[in-house]
Amino acid sequence: MHRGSSKGRRERSRPPETLPLSASQTLTVHLELARAGRSETFTLQVARGTLLRQALRSVGQAAEGAAVLQNGRPVPLDLPLERAGRFTVIPTFSGG
Repeated sequence: MHRGSSKGRRERSRPPETLPLSASQTLTVHLELARAGRSETFTLQVARGTLLRQALRSVGQAAEGAAVLQNGRPVPLDLPLERAGRFTVIPTFSGG
């Protein structure tokens, strides 16, 4: 059975699809670690949807030993980060 000529008319290939810069999938997140009357701020680039817990671990903070606030309100550690923001991290226990 004949399947057709390989020299027949071909469709032109389409150019690769590109996303505009506004569709970027990374976010800038600021984590302010408040400890003993002083603070240290970490600035991270994370993928959209990264859990807050993962962002804390990436800066060496034990997520389970901290309270996290955004605009003075507590937020859950399993919060998926969907937009840039600033979080205050308060350690809730210390070693000893």
